[in-house]
Amino acid sequence: MTIKVFGHKSPDTDSTGSPIIWAWYLNECRGTKAEPRLLGEPNTEALFVLNRWDLDKPEFLEDVDANDTCVVVDTNNIAELPAGINEANLTEVIDHHMLQGGLKTKGPINITVRPVACTATIMHDLMGDDAAKMPVAIKGAMLSCILSDTLEFRSPTTTDVDRQLAEKLAQELGLSIPDYAAEMFAAKSDVSSFSDSELLRMDSKAYEVDGTRFRVSVLETTSPSTVLSRKAGLMEDMATVAEEDGVDQVLFFLVDILQEEAILFVPNDLVKNVAEKSFGVEVEGDLVSLPGVVSRKKQIIPALKV
Repeated sequence: MTIKVFGHKSPDTDSTGSPIIWAWYLNECRGTKAEPRLLGEPNTEALFVLNRWDLDKPEFLEDVDANDTCVVVDTNNIAELPAGINEANLTEVIDHHMLQGGLKTKGPINITVRPVACTATIMHDLMGDDAAKMPVAIKGAMLSCILSDTLEFRSPTTTDVDRQLAEKLAQELGLSIPDYAAEMFAAKSDVSSFSDSELLRMDSKAYEVDGTRFRVSVLETTSPSTVLSRKAGLMEDMATVAEEDGVDQVLFFLVDILQEEAILFVPNDLVKNVAEKSFGVEVEGDLVSLPGVVSRKKQIIPALKV
């Protein structure tokens, strides 16, 4: 039996790195055969991290069934998981998001959900003394996950536990956090090879508010002007992506990492109303700035109203 370890669809750095980290731990410390998997193509930052630490990109996982044993990390949202997840033998969930409901298991399982910024932070604690055995590449992946999910500690989701662990790992790796984070964010900001529809799906989560189904998409960048230059195409593709993905509307938030604000694209009256009710802003035109808003988990999803 080989345990398949995977995160959510549209994998970011945490959903790419955490399966690798936990599969290493299961193989090397628990003596259980495991392999990391991906539910989609990683974003450019995650690909940079894989290359930087010489880590193999996990194989793509289309679906699971009753013959599969699984560990789910960095999500508990059934909409972000393979269609057959409730038929599989799910043995563990490690996550840092609010509970969504919908997962069904064949028996009692280990569930760890903690209010920290990053799944990898939780994993370090769960490893206990075995964390000292992590090789350089696994430490590098763990540091990368934390810096990505906290936006180098800018995100309000950041806890002292995340920061202290990141600083410890950086010291052990001989890295400057500002310099390494700048490399990561530069890689994240290079979206030239992606189509408009791919950008809308790149880091997105399905979420329903009072019967209205949204794909809540966040694109974090240090070069917002590059994305804003593609506004017309992104606006046009929102309706197509919504129809293809079976949702009512795409909400696209462009997060300016350095300015610590989000820019919400406003293609129609539905989004205009959502912006005004959710964030207390007055919308004029097809863009609205949301100062201080950088976290989907803590600042966007909980605020959404229709």
